[in-house]
Amino acid sequence: MFTGIVTDIGTVRSAEERGDLRLVINCGFDMATVELGASIACSGCCLTVVDKGADWFAVDVSAETRSKTAPGLWQEGARINLERALRMGDELGGHMVTGHVDGLGEVIGTCPEGDSVRVGIRVPRELGPMLAPKGSVTLDGVSLTVNEVRDADDGTHFAINLIPHTGTHTTLGHIAAGRHLNVEIDVLARYLDRMLAARSHRQG
Repeated sequence: MFTGIVTDIGTVRSAEERGDLRLVINCGFDMATVELGASIACSGCCLTVVDKGADWFAVDVSAETRSKTAPGLWQEGARINLERALRMGDELGGHMVTGHVDGLGEVIGTCPEGDSVRVGIRVPRELGPMLAPKGSVTLDGVSLTVNEVRDADDGTHFAINLIPHTGTHTTLGHIAAGRHLNVEIDVLARYLDRMLAARSHRQG
């Protein structure tokens, strides 16, 4: 489990096709404290450490993962939001995040709002019922608060605000229209949606 509080920005040093895609990611973590087999959230996607060095770790990205995540993340030079998995006793600063991507969002516009930037995002309509104003959502591994939600002909639109700190300490700082983002719905909303669907099926 994760919290959506990014603790480092990594850079993909190499990407090698091996059957799965082997990525080597440079990072600022103390890798002596990271075990092989540990989970690290990479821009919202939970991946397993399969090799490591003093300032890098390697992960294997399957074809399934690549097909379900934002384009451009898994290539040499890409910047990746990183978060190590929660340990017992860690502060839960964001919200409960599983590292399983529910779908892709597309940035449809940005505008300044005070010192922050308001970002509008479009997601597939099936994710819409699980988004609510003042609820939580994870974008490229970053825990954010939903400001507003509305249904549209081309899907569901919602807006978030990026404060300067978030822009500086994550890869979202230069976000612009057309960018695709990994979206993870709040886990409680996901389970509630599943329970309501099951109840409706039984009653039908």
